[in-house]
Amino acid sequence: MVKNTVPQNIDQDNFKLAVESLYHRCDLSQLPFQTTADLQSEDQHLGQKRAMDALKFGIGMNHDGYNLFVLGSTGLGKNTTVKKLLASESVTTETPADWCYINNFTQHYNPLILKLPAGYGHRLQLDMLQLLEDLLVAIPAAFESDEYRTRALAIQDEYKQKEMLAFRELTESADKKNIAILRTPGGYTLGPMKDGKVLSPDEFEKLETKEQDEIKKVIDEIENELIQTIHKIPVWYKENRERIKALNREISEIVVNQYVTELNTKYSVLPEVLNFIDLVKKDIIVNVNEFRKYGAEKESGDNNQQIILSAFSKYQVNVLVDNSETKGAPVIYEDNPSYMNLIGRIEHIAQYGTLLTDFTLIKAGALHRANGGYLVLDARKVLMSPFSWEGLKRALHAHEVRIESLEKMLSLASTTSLQPEPVPINVKVVLTGSRLLYYLLKQYDPEFVLLFKVAADFAEDIERNDENSELYARLIASLQKENELAPFNKNAVQRIIEHCSRLVEDSEKLSLHMGNLLDLLREGDYWARQAGGQEISEDDIQKAIDSRRYRLDQIRERVHEQVIRGNYLLDTSGEKVAQINALSVIQLGDYTFGRPSRITATARLGQGKVIDIEREVELGGSIHSKGVMILSSYLANRYAKDQPMSLSASLVFEQSYGLVEGDSASAAELCALLSALADIPIKQNFSVTGSVNQYGEIQTIGGVNEKIEGFFDICNARTLTGDQAVVIPQSNVKHLMLREDVREAVKQNRFAIYSVQTIDQMMELLTGVSAGAKDKTNKYPEGTVNYQVQKRVDKLNKLRKTYAAEHKAREHDFTRKNEPKS
Repeated sequence: MVKNTVPQNIDQDNFKLAVESLYHRCDLSQLPFQTTADLQSEDQHLGQKRAMDALKFGIGMNHDGYNLFVLGSTGLGKNTTVKKLLASESVTTETPADWCYINNFTQHYNPLILKLPAGYGHRLQLDMLQLLEDLLVAIPAAFESDEYRTRALAIQDEYKQKEMLAFRELTESADKKNIAILRTPGGYTLGPMKDGKVLSPDEFEKLETKEQDEIKKVIDEIENELIQTIHKIPVWYKENRERIKALNREISEIVVNQYVTELNTKYSVLPEVLNFIDLVKKDIIVNVNEFRKYGAEKESGDNNQQIILSAFSKYQVNVLVDNSETKGAPVIYEDNPSYMNLIGRIEHIAQYGTLLTDFTLIKAGALHRANGGYLVLDARKVLMSPFSWEGLKRALHAHEVRIESLEKMLSLASTTSLQPEPVPINVKVVLTGSRLLYYLLKQYDPEFVLLFKVAADFAEDIERNDENSELYARLIASLQKENELAPFNKNAVQRIIEHCSRLVEDSEKLSLHMGNLLDLLREGDYWARQAGGQEISEDDIQKAIDSRRYRLDQIRERVHEQVIRGNYLLDTSGEKVAQINALSVIQLGDYTFGRPSRITATARLGQGKVIDIEREVELGGSIHSKGVMILSSYLANRYAKDQPMSLSASLVFEQSYGLVEGDSASAAELCALLSALADIPIKQNFSVTGSVNQYGEIQTIGGVNEKIEGFFDICNARTLTGDQAVVIPQSNVKHLMLREDVREAVKQNRFAIYSVQTIDQMMELLTGVSAGAKDKTNKYPEGTVNYQVQKRVDKLNKLRKTYAAEHKAREHDFTRKNEPKS
């Protein structure tokens, strides 16, 4: 340790913060109310004018590609805001049409789409089912009627009479020629007769040859006539069958027309429906026997309700989208945006080991249900569901939804399946997600910018002023009434506003995270009810804050316990050279706490390199490594502008066993390094945070409240001495919203907080020695910190030159001794 430093009376009060600077209190005295029940509700879009304007623009823009991406962190109320806005906008829009799938009677595997006015789809579906039920009763009954039986029997009798008459005439003609026509099991046989009796073969052989020839000639003639008559029978049978078919068709048309006429009248203004009904009518008439079969099965007791749904499904209507209950445009929220849930699917039924399907098993996706309205999706969930993102983009590009299975889309199977007609869509898609996700998609997906041209960016905070504080109080009142909570008194509202500043880590801002705010209100309501209060007080809100911290505080307690028990080395008193207390934060989800750390430094003769041990062992992040590299630039710029830096230094976070990231400890590291070079001790009752640039300016850091409270907790556990303090950047003063116990300790002069703007100011506080500024001769005053550092740097440079000269001399002697002699 150097003995020639000049201790000076550093006026620490110049840097010491007053207790009023540590906390920005909320004053709602200008707002006349006792509890939030007295306040008028405020629109929950507070501070989101930019986002609301973007949402309204995107919703009102009806051109291609103007879908929306709502970006912001979780808890800002994006989904709630979108839901309310779309609900109000949708009621002013015309209710979209119903969409149905019907059978394609010419190409069974290509079901047709049917667009109907809202409510007509379900109505048509019921009418077609009723038509089937009526026809399944009426058609069998018609064919069992006396009229049908009489007419059918007459046709059959006519056929039989024609057949009998033909054979009778042929038989009479044969009898006149003494030839008998005999019917046998094998067909017809002709035989000669004499005196009315059929001759046997023996008797025929006894006849004269001439007579036999005449008989054979007559038999051949009659055989030809018989053959001609037999050939006419199939023709007569066909004619008979055609007449029966004509009769069946006539009866069918009479019955079907009787029921279809009513439907035609009902849907007379819908040509597509009339065309479908006509196709159904024609197919029923052609396949009327299926209805007669159903009647026969009904009589035999084999009937069941599934017959209607299976055997006659081709006459049904599959209502894909039913808007009969929809008022205005549909607003669909799909929480599980898988490919099939978005695009739709074709289901199958297992029957006898085979998978069967038809158009009635086509199911709608979210894009179908949102057709003519709005579809709200979580971007992260869409991207995590295989093929959903590509399917969504394809539908938006084509303005239609084509239902096809994934295996077919990926060409993994070539089995025959349904190919439904695609459904044209006009839908506004609203994606919600983080800013990171939005900008990644914008950077790496060229189609994204073509489809989602409107970004609604939700603000994280608003300026904290009197006007906004009053609006925030009204917002609290609105949430209290909406969620049916007990009213909050004025002090409770003020405490909530103060806490919301703490959440955003800025005393001049207010958090707009509606999720966190609503949680705090609900928890305050819980503790008020537990205490039996009729209204929520400041103590209830504080109880909610403390309870939430306590629930998550176990790890912080364990970390601080290691310091207090001496397992983790940290001094809070005394002085040490090249050793300093730095402050860092540990973030676990949404819970953050401060942790003091010891940093040590060494300095020696070298080549101007500052070694970051954390980086060397790959425990230092890139930002931390950048901060350490800045230290080398600072040292060279300040102490070795016109000469090389002849030193090597090492910096390390002691007892650090995990990743170290961030540059908020770079000011502490520089102080430790300057202490090592100047051989001036640093007061261990101080802890330091802040980043530093190449010119020694102390820069803003994050988590300042947690860092201060972390060091305070350690000092408080070891007993506050009054000289323990934290040094922070001046630019961080506006971020201070410290706990009440810290403020009370500062008020009682048992703890202090200082703010500085330069590394010189920080070193003066930490060492009690003046930093020193260059005089007219460009030299630092003797005994100052900078003088000692400059002196050490110059000394190292001289040593390096000396060693370099000695090394050169030894090389010269060695070369001369080893020169060859002539």
